[in-house]
Amino acid sequence: MTTRKQVHLAAHFPGVNNTTVWSDPRSGSQIDFSSFVHLAKTAERGKFDFFFLAEGLRLRELKGRIHDLDVVGRPESLTVLSALAAVTERLGLAGTVSATFNEPYELARRLATLDHLSEGRAAWNVVTTSDAFTGENFRRGGFLDYSERYERAAEFVRLARELWDSWAPDAVVADAGSGRFLRDRAIGDVVHHGKHFDVEGRFTLPRSPQGHPVIIQAGDSPDGREFAAATADVVFTGHGTLEDGKRFSADVKGRMAKYGREPHQLKIMPGVTYALGDTDEEAAENAAAIRRQQVSPQTAIAFLEQVWGRDMSAYDPEGPLPDVEPDLSEGVSRGRVPIKDRAAVAAKWRALAAEKKLTIRELVIEVTGRQTFIGTPETVARKIDEHVQAGAADGFILVPHLTPGGLDDFVDKVVPLLQERGVFRTDYTGATLREHLELA
Repeated sequence: MTTRKQVHLAAHFPGVNNTTVWSDPRSGSQIDFSSFVHLAKTAERGKFDFFFLAEGLRLRELKGRIHDLDVVGRPESLTVLSALAAVTERLGLAGTVSATFNEPYELARRLATLDHLSEGRAAWNVVTTSDAFTGENFRRGGFLDYSERYERAAEFVRLARELWDSWAPDAVVADAGSGRFLRDRAIGDVVHHGKHFDVEGRFTLPRSPQGHPVIIQAGDSPDGREFAAATADVVFTGHGTLEDGKRFSADVKGRMAKYGREPHQLKIMPGVTYALGDTDEEAAENAAAIRRQQVSPQTAIAFLEQVWGRDMSAYDPEGPLPDVEPDLSEGVSRGRVPIKDRAAVAAKWRALAAEKKLTIRELVIEVTGRQTFIGTPETVARKIDEHVQAGAADGFILVPHLTPGGLDDFVDKVVPLLQERGVFRTDYTGATLREHLELA
C-alpha cells in the first residue's frame, strides 16, 4: 500500500501586499496584538505547522507619497513572535528578517532567544533587500549588487549556524552542590573571517531546543533557487499552479544532491489564497468579489504606474489602457521589488487587454488578483491534496485577505476534510517546528 504524503500548512498574517483588504468592514487592526493572537490561535486550532510574518524595512512610496494602499505600520516581526510564544503551545513562529541590513551575531542571538522562549518553535525567513531606497535607512545604504546580496546571505546563515553550534548540547550542568554551572570547554570559540563578516568570541546562549531555528527562503531567481537548495529547510514560493509547482519543485530539489542533501530535507510551500462557497459557482462569485476588493480603482492605477513609470492619475481605471509608452527611467514607485524589463511587461499587458477587451482595472485584476484555490471545501481539499501527491508542493502557506478572521472558514471547513483524507494531522505529534515539518 502506497503511503500518502502528508500536507504541511502555514498561516501568513496578511498586510504587506495588495492581497489584504483592509477596507472591508470585517477587517480588524493590523497593529493590535489581539489580531495576531486571533490568527495564530486559529492556525494552532487547525494544527498548522507555523505562523508566518512578512516585513518591510521602509514604507513604500508612490510619486513621493506613502503608498497606503498596502497596510503600513506593521510592528517588528520577532517582537510580535516572542509575545505569541506566550499564548501558543505548539505552533511554529516564523519571522522575515533581512540578511542585508542585519548582523549575524545579534540576529543569531534574537532567533535563538525566540527558540528558547517558544521551546523550539522558531523559524527565520531569510530575505535579501534589493534597493538603495530601503538602504537609505541604514548606515551602509544600498551598496550590494544582486549577486553579492545572496553571497552575503549565504555567509550570514553559515555564521549563524556556527554560533548556534558553538555550545555543546550538555554544556549547562547547573550543579548547586559543586557550584559548577558549565562543563569545561563546553563553549567553543567562534572565529570567522569572511568577505562580509568578522567575528571572534563566544556566543552568549546555550543550544536552543531544536538546535537550529528552521530556515525559510523566498526567491525564484537562479541565485535564490541555488541558495534554497544549499541552505533552506522551507521554500516560500509563488508557484501555486500544478504544472508550475512541479517544474519549480523538480528544479530546486534537483540541485540539492551537490550539497549533500536529500529532497525530503526541503519543504516547498507556495503562498496561496483561497475562496470558498457552498457550490463551486458560488465560490467563483466570491473569488471575483474578493478580487475587485483587492484591486480597487486606486490600486489599479498604482500598478499601472509601477509598470509605465509615469503619473497615470488622469486616466480612468474603468477605461482602456493609455496610448502613451512607458517611461523606462527610474519610475514613480519606490520600495517595491523592481519590475524587470518594464517595456516587455507593458507590451504583454497591451496584448492581453486587447485580446480580452479589458479595462485598466480588469487587466490588473487579471494579472495580479487571483485566488489559487476556489471551490467548495471539498473541492479545495481535493485540489490541495492533488498538488502535494503530484509533487507540486509539500504544502502551502495560506494568505487570507482579511485580518484577523480570514483563516476561520478554512480551519473550520477544509482542514477536517484533509484529515478525513488521511493527509493532515489530527493533532500535533511533536513539540518543535522541525518535528512538525519532519525535518532532522
